[in-house]
Amino acid sequence: MDIVIIGIGNILFKDEGVGVYAVRYLEENYDFFPPVDMIDGGTLGFGLMSYYQTYKKVLILDTLSINDTPGTVYNLPSEALIGLGNYRKTAHEVEVVEMLEICSMLESIAQVSVIGIIPEDIKSVDISLSDSVKNGFGGLIDEAVKELRRCGVKVSRKRDFSLEKIIASYNSPSQNALHLST
Repeated sequence: MDIVIIGIGNILFKDEGVGVYAVRYLEENYDFFPPVDMIDGGTLGFGLMSYYQTYKKVLILDTLSINDTPGTVYNLPSEALIGLGNYRKTAHEVEVVEMLEICSMLESIAQVSVIGIIPEDIKSVDISLSDSVKNGFGGLIDEAVKELRRCGVKVSRKRDFSLEKIIASYNSPSQNALHLST
C-alpha cells in the first residue's frame, strides 16, 4: 500500500504547527517498512488533491478545532470529517475538508484519516507548543504509529530526538538547515 503522512499547520502560530512537528518527529525517530513518504505540508490546502489521488492511504497530522480538552487526540476517517462542520476553524482545516468533499466525487480517492490534536492556542505568534499539546504529543505520535501498523507497516524506533529539539530546530534557521542527526 502506498502511504503518505502529511503534517499540516503553520509553525508561526503556536499549536497550529503541531502537524509539521509531528511529521518531522516521526521522520527523525522511526524507520518504516515498507517505506512511508513524509511531507511537511505546512498550509498546503488545495495542493492536497494530488496526494488524495496519488496514494492509497493518506494520514494527515493536524490540529482539530473541535470542542474538547486541549491535548486530546482523535483519529478521524474522511467520512467523519466531511460531516464535521465545527472542525473548520483555520484556513488549512477548511481546505483539508473541502478537498475531501471535492475528491469524494471522483472515481479514485485515497483512504484518508486525520489524526489530530485539540489545540489550546492557535493565535499567538510563537514557534512553540502549549503545555497541553506538548503533553498530548506522545498520544498523537502513538496514534499515527498504530494507524501505520493497521496498514501493515512495520514501525521501529531508531533514535530518540526530543520534541523540544525538533521545535528548537525551527527557531534557529542555521540549525533547521541541518538534518537533526548531524
